[in-house]
Amino acid sequence: MNRTIETLTGSIPVYLPGVKLGMRSVPVATACVLYHRFFQRVSVHAYEPYLVAMSCVYLAGKVEEQHTRTRDIINVSHRYFNSGSAPLECDKEFWDLRDSVVQCELLILRQLNFQVSFEHPHKYLLHYLLSVKSLVNRHGWSRTPVAETSWALLRDCYHGAMCIRHIPQHIAIATLHLALNSYGVELPVGEKEWWKVLCVGVTKAHIDAVVSDLLQLYDMEAKCL
Repeated sequence: MNRTIETLTGSIPVYLPGVKLGMRSVPVATACVLYHRFFQRVSVHAYEPYLVAMSCVYLAGKVEEQHTRTRDIINVSHRYFNSGSAPLECDKEFWDLRDSVVQCELLILRQLNFQVSFEHPHKYLLHYLLSVKSLVNRHGWSRTPVAETSWALLRDCYHGAMCIRHIPQHIAIATLHLALNSYGVELPVGEKEWWKVLCVGVTKAHIDAVVSDLLQLYDMEAKCL
């Protein structure tokens, strides 16, 4: 796989270990944003992406107050990067890797000027879902997995750098818009489009841009398999 492409879809080495470690959605999202913001500032060829991924998971746990042991991060990541391998022993290789993770964490902090707290789309999507649900009859809502699909699409947005290219509100409204369209759920027509009512300032172009990036991400991931 081309190393640049690997990094563009490289939230996977951050995302999957984070999920396997039992981290909540927001800490995992923070780890993904840290990863992409770091490689936005440095060359992908200058640093080992997998080491950066481990350090981002470690740092995100601190930022979002879901501390995860370095040993667990290293072992889960090691098994992901080296499928079928046994956990690392507490030998020199392990301690050298642990020191590298900690040093890389400091490098990430410096590169990002210690600005490591981010606003995510999750709270906006929750608000938008509650608002839209009130506009749809109960039977129609219960028989279509709009909410589940919206959350799945939102999680997928963190697999690539699109999570830092669009503002949180636009990502949230676009994933909901795509989910509604996927199941043919129509909302009552008013003076304004429903998405304009829920998200002030958003345009159809904003929504289309997010959806386009997401579809391109799916296409890129499929080609990399």
